[in-house]
Amino acid sequence: MNLRELVSALNDFASPSLAESWDNVGLLVEPSPPHSVNTLFLTNDLTEEVMEEAVQKKADLVLSYHPPIFTPLKRVTWKTWKERLVVRALENRIGIYSPHTAYDAIPHGVNNWLTKGLGACTSVPLHPSAAPSSPTEGTHRVEFCADAEHLDAVLSKIKDIPEISCLTTLPARVEGEEQTRVSLNCTQKALLEVVALLSQNSLLYHKTEILLLQKPLLPHTGMGRLCILNEPVSLSDIIERIKGHLKLPHVRVAVGVGRTLESPVKKAALCAGSGSSVLKGTEADLYLTGEMSHHDVLDAVANGISVILCEHSNTERGFLSELRDTLAIHLQNKINIIVSEKDRDPLQVA
Repeated sequence: MNLRELVSALNDFASPSLAESWDNVGLLVEPSPPHSVNTLFLTNDLTEEVMEEAVQKKADLVLSYHPPIFTPLKRVTWKTWKERLVVRALENRIGIYSPHTAYDAIPHGVNNWLTKGLGACTSVPLHPSAAPSSPTEGTHRVEFCADAEHLDAVLSKIKDIPEISCLTTLPARVEGEEQTRVSLNCTQKALLEVVALLSQNSLLYHKTEILLLQKPLLPHTGMGRLCILNEPVSLSDIIERIKGHLKLPHVRVAVGVGRTLESPVKKAALCAGSGSSVLKGTEADLYLTGEMSHHDVLDAVANGISVILCEHSNTERGFLSELRDTLAIHLQNKINIIVSEKDRDPLQVA
């Protein structure tokens, strides 16, 4: 497949617009076109060892779940390991694509794969995603009525305010008088200027309505998952299930206050990777994630919530095998897809 055709297909599989605003997703390194992709190489983390593996296996595009370029690079030299990744990629005409939190959000993504470790359950996103493309422009809608005496002057000043869209006027009858109803969409910044303008005329201001515009939420899409198990299971059994699902000999466990290893788990909140900010404040019997801060673990335990930590990438890496099979179908088996054998969590129990 042509690289640009493949990137378009990958974006259709998981829209980059679903990623968190702080993230860096999509095509990060592009060899000079035209660039044909015969082998797609999947990894959780693109380390130098993994890059050498990709070179040896003649990969044309690396799909690295974590973006190897996150903070901006001021130069591309042989000095730092991330700069060397870019050099090696371009020398060997290998593109680099990263989906990261877009794969966290989608219904067929990392978090849904992680729920399978709990056993039979139903799940919903902890933080649902809003529809990335919606006809709604702006964040607020402002509506007010004006008589002929004030209408032209007000409209003239409003049109000078930046970040205003969908400005419409319609005839209206208010308290028996012929007036004009004005409707407009605007951003939060423009809203302050619009309100300041209308407040100069008490008659206009008292007839003003302000509506908050919200994009519709996408079903089964968003960050984290809240899982309700079909049948309660003891914490000790959940631990064994998770270890089996993630193929780990050990996990770290903090037992909630008033609970034991035999206490039942019915409701579990999870987030692949680093889950503190996503899980915080969620009522559940259990938090499952890769890593949390010490103090967030203490808070959870004090609230009677047990915590299972598996190390960051251990909650993500196993998804790659499922992704390989799913992408093969999505891409109609047009290219060879392989999973890295060198990719591993940097931490181990000694």
